[in-house]
Amino acid sequence: MSETSRAIGLKELARVLGLSVPTVSRALGGYSDVSQKTRERVVQAAREHGYVASRAGRMLVSGRSNAIGMMLPQPAGQITDAFVGEFLLGLADSLAELGRDLFLAASSQSRDELQVLRHMVDGSQADGIVINRLTVDDARARVLIARRIPFVAHGRLIEAPGPYSWLDTDGEKALDGLARQLVSLGHRRFALVMPDVAYTFAHFRSRGLERALSELGLPLRPDHIAKVAPNDLDGAHAEARALLSLDPRPTAVIALTDQLAFAVLDVARELGLSVPGDVSVVGFDNVPMAAYANPPLTTFDQNIRESGRIAGDMVVARIELGEAGIRTLLLEPKLELRASHGPAPVD
Repeated sequence: MSETSRAIGLKELARVLGLSVPTVSRALGGYSDVSQKTRERVVQAAREHGYVASRAGRMLVSGRSNAIGMMLPQPAGQITDAFVGEFLLGLADSLAELGRDLFLAASSQSRDELQVLRHMVDGSQADGIVINRLTVDDARARVLIARRIPFVAHGRLIEAPGPYSWLDTDGEKALDGLARQLVSLGHRRFALVMPDVAYTFAHFRSRGLERALSELGLPLRPDHIAKVAPNDLDGAHAEARALLSLDPRPTAVIALTDQLAFAVLDVARELGLSVPGDVSVVGFDNVPMAAYANPPLTTFDQNIRESGRIAGDMVVARIELGEAGIRTLLLEPKLELRASHGPAPVD
């Protein structure tokens, strides 16, 4: 196929060859009722003319769409955090290498996530599903498990009604270790900034932090825990301002996402506080902006793009192998030590 030629479809390929559409289709599908000579001729012509199979044609032959559906965690038009973008890049790369298309779906004001998911599954728009940002009692995951739909969750249920494929980051262990490390640097007053949605990642991460502090005799005070609605930047700044205006002020603020940590850094500058001289700030995710924050953000790297790639591999394995392809994977994040944390200030 030359650089200036265009790809052709099944009907045009059949016309070029002087064969019927069903004959060409069956030849490309490798059916035994088409002679070897005809199959070779059809395949050669398909290569020369850049034949591209339509999605509908592939579905008719295989019964599959060759597409993987991804449930976006927010309504369309509100994808503002870099975490989702990085995950999607990794997922798309993996699926492209495996010959699969990525189909994105999002909720809207008129349809919630569960309605969108059911439409995607019942309409056979995708052979498998990827969901992320699971909640403690995630209805999407429970529907997919009950209906035995191939899917992979980035995150995990606390109590699952059946087996399913998931990958997650061990945030509980990470935050436990962080608390102990900061205490060793002299910190005694901690604050936590977290989403106000019952995401399981927030459940595990906050549990690790609070358990470690309790064991160290430094239980986290209720008025030192701030909860922020997803993508509510104004709310994040307001909560950070309230925490940093406390007397005495927390010396270490742990944000369960980098996006929340950036809001704390913004407010610290607004109040004339030095980071980390007056207050240490630590995030979680290591989105690309974290290294360029002011100051560069200490955060946990969970290799978001690679997680997307792994999710792609896992969902295809689940489709191809059935329930034998169910896998679970708990990854250990790496603490990226940058300039936003340090020893506790001397009172």
